[in-house]
Amino acid sequence: MSEPGGHHREILRLAVPAFLALIAEPLFLLADSAIVGHLGTAELAGLGVASAALLTAAGVFVFLAYGTTSVVARQLGAGDLRAAITAGVDGLWLAGGLGVVTAAVVAAFAEPIVALFGASEAVIVQATTYLRISSLGIPAMLAILAVTGVLRGLQDTRTPLIASVVGFSANIALNVLLVYGFGWGIAGSACCTVLAQTGMAVGLVAVLLRSARAREASLHPHPGRILAAARTGVPLLIRTLALRAALLVTTWAAASLGDVPLAAHQVALTVWSFLAFALDALAIAAQAIVGRSLGAGDQLRVRVAMRTMTRWGVWGGAGIGLVLVALHRVLPPLFSGDEPVRTALAAALVVVGLGQAVAGYVFVLDGVLIGAGDGRWLAWGQLVSLLGYLPLVLALRARGPSDSPALDIVLLWLGFTAWMGLRAAVLGWRARQDAWMVTGA
Repeated sequence: MSEPGGHHREILRLAVPAFLALIAEPLFLLADSAIVGHLGTAELAGLGVASAALLTAAGVFVFLAYGTTSVVARQLGAGDLRAAITAGVDGLWLAGGLGVVTAAVVAAFAEPIVALFGASEAVIVQATTYLRISSLGIPAMLAILAVTGVLRGLQDTRTPLIASVVGFSANIALNVLLVYGFGWGIAGSACCTVLAQTGMAVGLVAVLLRSARAREASLHPHPGRILAAARTGVPLLIRTLALRAALLVTTWAAASLGDVPLAAHQVALTVWSFLAFALDALAIAAQAIVGRSLGAGDQLRVRVAMRTMTRWGVWGGAGIGLVLVALHRVLPPLFSGDEPVRTALAAALVVVGLGQAVAGYVFVLDGVLIGAGDGRWLAWGQLVSLLGYLPLVLALRARGPSDSPALDIVLLWLGFTAWMGLRAAVLGWRARQDAWMVTGA
């Protein structure tokens, strides 16, 4: 065990760069929302539908990052750096194959996919345009996940930060040029995101290849190892599918309430995602620290670090939540010129802010268990939470729209916050057990 306070410094060393890198991804969507929102309500609502579909198509493969972080960190803790990097290269090959197939499917079926949300015809047109173009960036998105997972496992969260800063800056500049300068509308926003993601992927892959050559790790695809990596990721895939299903049914319910609540929900969900990624910095630190500590056989260090990060997650969530509540009337004009959308969004942001303390608790414990490789239990836990949430969201959709879009969106987000409470109860129960603290590489 390290000296008193040593684990605090280690958490901050990993979490601070991870925080800055993580918020870059939702900043892509925040920038898109702010720029596209001023094109019109249909465009903003269309971005909401397309983003939900795109993030689901790529997000279900987040095990490429999470699973890789756990495996690489354990190998590092056990003292086998070459095996750690080799596992990362296998993950990159898996990401490439999955990315190409997923991009082809999403591009071919873009219109039927967005039609599933039940939005208006005008929204479907805008969403289809954005989704079809942005699907070209899915291979790059998965490559970024895979390499970022390797680097986190190697206790390096600074390199992904550099890639994110460069990519985000390029995305903003290109958005202004193509959307407003060239008048490409929502199509221009999609092109910008694809270009930025591709540039980030190229840079990160180059870093991994250089490390692999330095350690003489194999760069060639090995079918057996790639299949093993895929099998390892199956429980996390199920967990992520259940998570994405909860987000999708929430957007599906929002679409049934009309264009104004859907547009407000798009921005509220983007803000929630932004805060989630910010709080997830502690979860990333948890994955790296827990994986390496268990690989080295140090269970005490795991418990001490978990208590610290959980406490920080709750207080950090409460703090940023209160800031959001204070700004709930300041932020809406940045995203829409439509007064009904602004009013509904302001109401939703209050609920989003008040739920952040629970979110901080959930994200940290999720990261701890992912770092421990407890994927099978996480899959079952997320499925239980989803089953508990479905009756709530189905009841809200059955209720239908009222005369107050603000009331409708508040009720929807109260239900969403209840789902986070279910996740907190399930994860908290598991974290108190000892079965997940398996040591060794």
